[in-house]
Amino acid sequence: MKKMKLFSAAVAVSCMALVAGCSSSTSKSSGGGDESVSVVLKTLSSPYWKYVEAGAKAAGKELGVNVTVVGPNSESEVMQEVNMIEDQLSQSPGALVVAPIQPDTVIPSLKNAVKQKVPVLLVDSDAKFDGKTTFIGTDNYTAGQEGGKLLAKMLKKGDKVALIEGALGNPATDERIKGAKEALEKAGLQIVAQQPADSDKTKAMSVMENILENNGDVKGVFSANDDMALGAVRASEAKGLDVKIIGTDGTEEAVKSILDGHLAGTVAQSPYNMGYEGVKNAVNAIKGKKIKVRIDSGIDVITKDNAKEKLDFLQKISK
Repeated sequence: MKKMKLFSAAVAVSCMALVAGCSSSTSKSSGGGDESVSVVLKTLSSPYWKYVEAGAKAAGKELGVNVTVVGPNSESEVMQEVNMIEDQLSQSPGALVVAPIQPDTVIPSLKNAVKQKVPVLLVDSDAKFDGKTTFIGTDNYTAGQEGGKLLAKMLKKGDKVALIEGALGNPATDERIKGAKEALEKAGLQIVAQQPADSDKTKAMSVMENILENNGDVKGVFSANDDMALGAVRASEAKGLDVKIIGTDGTEEAVKSILDGHLAGTVAQSPYNMGYEGVKNAVNAIKGKKIKVRIDSGIDVITKDNAKEKLDFLQKISK
């Protein structure tokens, strides 16, 4: 796996209500303008997006710019994210960094930003529209494939497996499922269930319970994010079953679960890098510098063998 340069910084986090969501900011200057960057994420309610937030704010602190980070209550709140984008644009930021829940839905707002000559940088999930500055993130299809291959290595040909999806229409989780499905089918595994759980741990537990009721002999599960994977682990262990479950994202809770012998593995992204590179390149765009149209933030397959090293890094950036 490609090793990405890791950044660490002390991050001060504050939380306030904004458009029925949660926002945080690192203030370096007053008001909007060229010295400010607005970051709109899919949510701030999960550890993964907190890492993105930490990276964004660390870059803001290092570069001396005002960074505002906001996100909806959950990854299913599509219109709430649209409203947040519009709200941030009304404050005339120097640049806009967005992780779109449903790209097609937010494109009109992003086009408005471009018309206002506000550089638009996308992180985590891409969107096809003229005028965006860059996309920074993981190749989610590849991440899914690596997760599928990892699960296949733990099982044998003909074993039954299930797929737990994120919110329908979320391109990042959709691509992960697509990649995992291809890898699992190529390995000769039998996919007996594929259900969405909206990237929510509690919903995933319920989904996994339903899957096990209909397919009690399921041997493995690929989940499109770690929260859902942990919910699936809880459901399978409650029934006393040993199901190999692979997550995606590489959150601290997931890595701890791997070390404790519960979760089988995860395909770790670099959310901290996404946030850091998003703000860093936003500042470069404000200054008129040339930006690559695609910046790969990298992936890393985490199992018990390398989980301790990953956990040490995550705990460092969470301080």
